[in-house]
Amino acid sequence: MTALSPTRLARPINRIGDEALPLFARLVFAGVLLVYYWNSGLTKLGDGFFGVFNPSLGAYAQIFPKQMEAVGYDVSQLGLFHWAVVVAGTVAEFVLPLLILIGLLTRLAALGMIGFIVVQSLTDLFGHGAIADPAAFGAWFDRASDALILDQRAFWVLGLLILVFKGAGALSVDRLIFRSAP
Repeated sequence: MTALSPTRLARPINRIGDEALPLFARLVFAGVLLVYYWNSGLTKLGDGFFGVFNPSLGAYAQIFPKQMEAVGYDVSQLGLFHWAVVVAGTVAEFVLPLLILIGLLTRLAALGMIGFIVVQSLTDLFGHGAIADPAAFGAWFDRASDALILDQRAFWVLGLLILVFKGAGALSVDRLIFRSAP
């Protein structure tokens, strides 16, 4: 008779976790952040079918707040770099969450979202002045867990890191493509 060791008991849980954890991470991402990012992207679209290439004034104000104030909110005074960053950010707010939702190129999309969250956080802190508001910025190892930037976004990044390290998990396009490849 074989004794049940902790390692032997943990194996099935580990196997289930390898499949379920990424799926749950994608589900939580979709439930918490998908609509948040898509709505944010919608505020940046300009008029017409190709509005993504003619971003709204608000897009520039959200991404480059200090520069917009410096030029009196006249977008024509900003350069190609500003336009490219705004367009790339707007496209990323639609495409990266969609890729995570369906589980396509998930590791790359999750890395992209982590980069996006870092840039978003730095813009909030320094561009919009949240660094001056300790309640918004937050602090780790304190009794409060509701700071908008340090606390909440750390959890966002943790969920995305699960996808970076584990992949998309079950029920994903990645699984269909990469498991069926010879």
